[in-house]
Amino acid sequence: MKYLIVGLGNPGAEYEDTRHNIGFSVIDKIAEENNLKFENSKLGFICRLKFKGRVLVFLKPNTFMNLSGKAVHYWMKFEKLSIDNLLIITDDLSLPFGQLRLRAKGSSGGHNGLEDICSYLGGNIYPRLRFGIGSDFSRGRQSDYVLGSWDSEQQERIIEKIEASIQVVYSFCTKGIDRTMNNLNGK
Repeated sequence: MKYLIVGLGNPGAEYEDTRHNIGFSVIDKIAEENNLKFENSKLGFICRLKFKGRVLVFLKPNTFMNLSGKAVHYWMKFEKLSIDNLLIITDDLSLPFGQLRLRAKGSSGGHNGLEDICSYLGGNIYPRLRFGIGSDFSRGRQSDYVLGSWDSEQQERIIEKIEASIQVVYSFCTKGIDRTMNNLNGK
């Protein structure tokens, strides 16, 4: 079994450790914990992990967040994967900080990266792990908020929340989406 795990974010040092790049942060931590190195490849940075009889292909698109669909579509075709073996990790303004929600399908919720993926995949039926970043910003300041760094309280808790996300990724790949959703979303 092979899986494509896509962390959404923006390439470049100026975007590192921002709320919008939480998808990158999660798969960067998996790579770090497993001594993996990302390689610059077509439309993104790729690394692979053998895990419990499965191959996990990690992708950080280098197309910028709002154009993530092209990279996702290319790598799904390249790896010959079905939509069931895809997991998108993304930030979510509508969830409180650190809350995780796994879904097999759903709307983009106004998220431009998810919107672009929907357009390339021909619909919104694909698994996604939403990482809550909260919505503590003034009217008209959404862009500044999502592209901003974690506040001090969030920084103290971000590592444990990333670790929880990693466990969801591993469970998705070994136990399947239904069991993982039941365990996660029931909390």
